[in-house]
Amino acid sequence: MAQSSRKINMADVARAAGVSMATASRALNNDYGVAEATRRRVLAVAEELSYVVSPEASRLAGGATGRVAVVVPHISRWFFATLLEGLESVLRAADLDVLLYHVDGIEDRHDFFHRLPARRKVDAVVVLAFPVGEEEQRRLELMGVTIVAAGGQHAPYPNVCIDDETAARQAMDHLLFLGHRRIAMIAAVDPDQPDEVQPSGRSNAYYAALRDAGIPVDEQLVETVNWGGTKGADAMAKLLSLREPPTAVYAHSDEVALGAVRTLRRAGLRIPEDVSVIGIDDHPVAELTDLTTVRQPVREQGELAGRMLLRILRGEETEHDVVVPTQLVIRGSTAPPRS
Repeated sequence: MAQSSRKINMADVARAAGVSMATASRALNNDYGVAEATRRRVLAVAEELSYVVSPEASRLAGGATGRVAVVVPHISRWFFATLLEGLESVLRAADLDVLLYHVDGIEDRHDFFHRLPARRKVDAVVVLAFPVGEEEQRRLELMGVTIVAAGGQHAPYPNVCIDDETAARQAMDHLLFLGHRRIAMIAAVDPDQPDEVQPSGRSNAYYAALRDAGIPVDEQLVETVNWGGTKGADAMAKLLSLREPPTAVYAHSDEVALGAVRTLRRAGLRIPEDVSVIGIDDHPVAELTDLTTVRQPVREQGELAGRMLLRILRGEETEHDVVVPTQLVIRGSTAPPRS
């Protein structure tokens, strides 16, 4: 179904799918009144032709729609909800509407990016803490709209983030400064995202810190689990079963760290007298539980991404990469090891 270099329009899609323009329009916009088989056929043709729905005429200059699509993998977790809250507050103040796309799981993710080019009814797409692969980047770029990322790692488009490696190094350097040498890491991965886009900065910093301190790596001290508190608790139980357990534990997040704390307390161990524990994020519960952590300003990242997007839409210059600093917050869960 080869086409010439001219721009593909809806008439081409309708003709190739063997339907009317009205049916093609309803199918592409997911409206009622179209048989599922017909909808699938129209979407398949649009996909093959790399057809992009033209932007609607609107109240904003330049024929913009006044809408921004926000892609987020989780909406019930504190980090993602807080990031979204910051972004939405800025966009709402600018009288922009937010279309939220909750991409929860690998299958949802695949379906979202597969249908993406035919969804151009927005002025921009904001990707929240959602590292994308090369093919997914290509699909985003097919929309021909502004793309901004927030809360993840560096991306090929304008983005706001922390430096995960720096944050993790702050945590590790704190434990090393206290005198710990047998330090465990509980690494966390998101089971709902493909392996090739899992961020690795927080793990890289662990190995680099040990290497710089002249401490040999003991892989028995490294546990990799799915993100979450109960998984952190399970990982801590494995670490305690070692002949020589760690004197300190560095966890990829506060939620994972607090899971480890639960296991330690149930085992009758004192924190920090017997084992020190540190996390990353400064989750609201971290302060209540006196957990030492590395703070990242989550809401601020969302707000900064919103302001960055507004400047781009107005044609103003803006930074391409904004790295928000993190801060070590020392509380009561870390101390020097017992002599």
